[in-house]
Amino acid sequence: MSIPAPSAVVHDPLSDERWQLVQRIVASPPFQKSGRLRDLLQYVTDQTIRGSAHELTEQHIGEAIFHKPSGYSPLEDSSVRVHARQLRLKLHEYFDGVGRDESLVVEIPKGAYAPVFRVAKGLDSASVRAVPPIVPAAPRVNHAVLPWTLCGVLTVLCAVLVLYFQRTARNNEASIPFPPWPFTQVFDAHHQTIVVVADGNYGMLRILTGQRGSLEQYLNHDFLQKAAAVRFGKGDANFVDYISDSTLTSFADVADAVSLVKVAGPLQKQVTVRSAKDMKIRDLDHENYIFIGSPASNPWVSLFQEKLNFRESEAAVGKSPKVFINTKPLPGEQAQYAGLRWTGTEGDDYATIAILPNITQDGSVLILQGLQQEGTEAAGRFLADPENRQQLQRALGLPAPDHITGNVWFEALIRSRTVSGAPNSTTLVSIRSIH
Repeated sequence: MSIPAPSAVVHDPLSDERWQLVQRIVASPPFQKSGRLRDLLQYVTDQTIRGSAHELTEQHIGEAIFHKPSGYSPLEDSSVRVHARQLRLKLHEYFDGVGRDESLVVEIPKGAYAPVFRVAKGLDSASVRAVPPIVPAAPRVNHAVLPWTLCGVLTVLCAVLVLYFQRTARNNEASIPFPPWPFTQVFDAHHQTIVVVADGNYGMLRILTGQRGSLEQYLNHDFLQKAAAVRFGKGDANFVDYISDSTLTSFADVADAVSLVKVAGPLQKQVTVRSAKDMKIRDLDHENYIFIGSPASNPWVSLFQEKLNFRESEAAVGKSPKVFINTKPLPGEQAQYAGLRWTGTEGDDYATIAILPNITQDGSVLILQGLQQEGTEAAGRFLADPENRQQLQRALGLPAPDHITGNVWFEALIRSRTVSGAPNSTTLVSIRSIH
């Protein structure tokens, strides 16, 4: 049962139960590290309560919340759509978790930005139970038979309802596809899957300081900060502090993370997304992991580099193109594959897709790493395409997905053609089995 849309009369949001619900949502754990999502949810709710839901277009939100320039083109900038998809997932997480007892539910319908509020389904059934019992009108009633008759009717009714809900549950479950291969190796009911996006600030500090960096130095959080302070002096201390303390990632990482969460299907509840900055070495035990980005922006990937054939290398940090070194070239392969000089330029970039065991050998790790952001985004797009996954199967000599048993560890090198900072086409260059 939907809550009626507000009239054109301006209301005070603070006294509205919809606003109070949203305040509980943005204060919940799923929204603690998502300031932009909190702002987005509060803004669209406020506009809806004040009767301005019709103004909530993608361009309006981009200018009001994301500080886009007036008249910007949403066709070229999809950040509002990406955040709206994230918001829908966060709302689903809230009402499946801490908000499961809420009497009111809020949703952002696909293709729209105005929130819809409805009464929780549990309350709808409660209103049915509140209907008073029927009082027999005829004075001549066999009181000994009546209770048994009612019991029989209720028994039949309960049986029908049980069968109906069981069938509905089966149909709903069947309508949600389970993850296809090779995602079955990183999404399963027995493990949590942690998606670790790159630390954009770490990549910027590496370039600014000229430091190569390493996981050991990354774990010493103030290493690059000290290096930057020495190089730039105290005058830029505020800038260095901001880069060191804030959490930023790239659009490519966000696009890949959204795509991965979507492909998890009914196992989305098992998935969490974290920044590389928030990870600790103890967090890498006994679960499935997806690392997005190369060691230059996601140092955790370096833990697995020795097991890979294609390894990122850089002659001079920020001054030369990054390349993938082909440690054991096969006939017809190059010894190295160079990517774009800078992200945002036009040309070919390279990326690798690798699936291998986790550190404790009881789960799986998927690594999507590009030499630049375009390559990283291309890796996610490549793996999300069914035809490309079939190409991987054929290259590895695997049977149809339904007949694949056990884990298949492999590494693939892909080339992406980029135009205007976005991958336009992808090609499988080489593939290796990991033993």
